[in-house]
Amino acid sequence: MKVWRGLALVISAVFSFAAASAAPAADRKPVRVLVYSGSTGYRHASIEPGVAAIKAMAGREGFSVTTSEDPAVFTDANLKNVDVLLLLSNSTNPKDPASEWFVGERRTALQNFVHRGGGVVGVHAASDSHYSWPWYGQMIGGHFARHPKGTPEGEVRIFDPKHPSTQGLPTFMRRVDEWYYFDDYDPRSHLLATVDPASIGEADANPNPVSWAREFEGGRVFYTALGHTPEAYQDANFLKHLAGGVRWAAKR
Repeated sequence: MKVWRGLALVISAVFSFAAASAAPAADRKPVRVLVYSGSTGYRHASIEPGVAAIKAMAGREGFSVTTSEDPAVFTDANLKNVDVLLLLSNSTNPKDPASEWFVGERRTALQNFVHRGGGVVGVHAASDSHYSWPWYGQMIGGHFARHPKGTPEGEVRIFDPKHPSTQGLPTFMRRVDEWYYFDDYDPRSHLLATVDPASIGEADANPNPVSWAREFEGGRVFYTALGHTPEAYQDANFLKHLAGGVRWAAKR
């Protein structure tokens, strides 16, 4: 009896080890990221450093990165091979609807991607884009309205330190950036970080949203307004913030 009991324990341990070994295999599968950085509005000087930093990040984080500035990339067939679409300061001209490239089948492809559970990561001017398509702004969770002049140093507060995009970051950080204000921020979003208006010379008293996460129509959307300056993409805290957002959007 003791022999059979011992054998059963051995068999159980073997199967438990096999299951534990097999489970992380799926997690080790690279997160497939498409970085889209095409812009027809204000062209940010941080785009090229951002693309380079995200490519370097891929090796450290287990991401597989493809980059494009061609809006023809937005097809159902292409997006079926993508886990996370990272929109890197993909601005359009708010006064010119013709500057928008999400039209026709490209809109359908993006919506289908989100509806089947795809992740979207928006960086900085991803909120300064596609003002003529209400669904886009609803997906991001807000549209850019204005920013104080220049790039003053501001005090960022991490509102939720347990989210994958904010874990390990200091509760308060002094950062130089272009501080966006939003005229239609969706309060149903999960707020991750704010900036103190007084620290950037603004008169309002309420903290201004800087980063948030949201479940949207079947997919996950992470947005950070940080990332205006080229120097941001050399900053370890910002890159940690961005990498965590990608992992969360990919449900990893």
